[in-house]
Amino acid sequence: MAVRTVPGIRPILMSLLVAAVAGCATAPTPESAPEQQVSTTVAEPTPTFVDPAGVAANELGAVPILMYHQVSANPAGEYDQTPEEFRAELDRLYREGYRPVTAADYISGRIDIPAGTHPVVLTFDDSTVSQFAFTPDGRPTPECAIGILEEFGASRPDFGPTATLYVNDDPFTLGAPALTWLAAHGYEIGAHTAGHAALARLDGDGVQRELAENVRAIEVSGVRVRTMALPFGLAPADRSLARQGSWAGTSYSFEAVMLVGAGPAPSPFGPVDPIAVPRIRSGRGEVDFDSAYWLDRLAETPERRYTSDGDPARISFPTARAGELAAQWSSRATPY
Repeated sequence: MAVRTVPGIRPILMSLLVAAVAGCATAPTPESAPEQQVSTTVAEPTPTFVDPAGVAANELGAVPILMYHQVSANPAGEYDQTPEEFRAELDRLYREGYRPVTAADYISGRIDIPAGTHPVVLTFDDSTVSQFAFTPDGRPTPECAIGILEEFGASRPDFGPTATLYVNDDPFTLGAPALTWLAAHGYEIGAHTAGHAALARLDGDGVQRELAENVRAIEVSGVRVRTMALPFGLAPADRSLARQGSWAGTSYSFEAVMLVGAGPAPSPFGPVDPIAVPRIRSGRGEVDFDSAYWLDRLAETPERRYTSDGDPARISFPTARAGELAAQWSSRATPY
């Protein structure tokens, strides 16, 4: 229970009352009246407990991490979508109870979404202008991916639009102002190498140079880089260098490394490998094992997907799945 003190109100109110009755009294100013204090109590909000069983909470379930490239009226690649397809997919996610979180939130287990809903991670590779562009007044253009996502969220306040954008150097041809805007509006910026390099074709020094230069270019804008996505899905020969290394005085250390495919990711509280986190590709029309395919599968078997208990401080799941919980999370476990 918090107590809030409001000084000077009582003498002002009393003087105004006297003036109204007498018809000729002048209300004293706060300076001329003796200081009084009125105490009011404001109740602190208390968390609403939700029975995990009542919402079929399963925080050891799978999480779809969707991978997008171009959002264009004329899709060129098999990973691209039209704006209409992207809007339709957002609508489907919303109707089926998905709520966006960032890749960094996912891998760190900070999934704060309402009880009964499911996390989804929207990721965008390559930092192209179809993903993010400015209007002359400094807002996202209505047909770029972020503009569509912002518009969708504005009409559905409980959706909470956010995403992770994996950028190369000179992102969106807008540079640091784009990264600053995105970070200020709740988006995560991740690494995707300086020049979209195929890391499997580089030696160890080349791998570290590509990633360190990319991180340095991003962090000049004040944005912290926490996750990365492999261009072409190709890992270096020494896979550890995709996660940690240094070059020319710049070090990098990522909490997660994202693959290109090809299915839902494990729960962050279960058997997830942070150096190889799977993603689901979006598709132009119908593409094998694309986002529509996997969303269909998760809708058909809802017990497989992550369902939140609404409390980010605990991890709820059916007792039968207790064996899937990673040991480091045991202190937060609440099986039912």
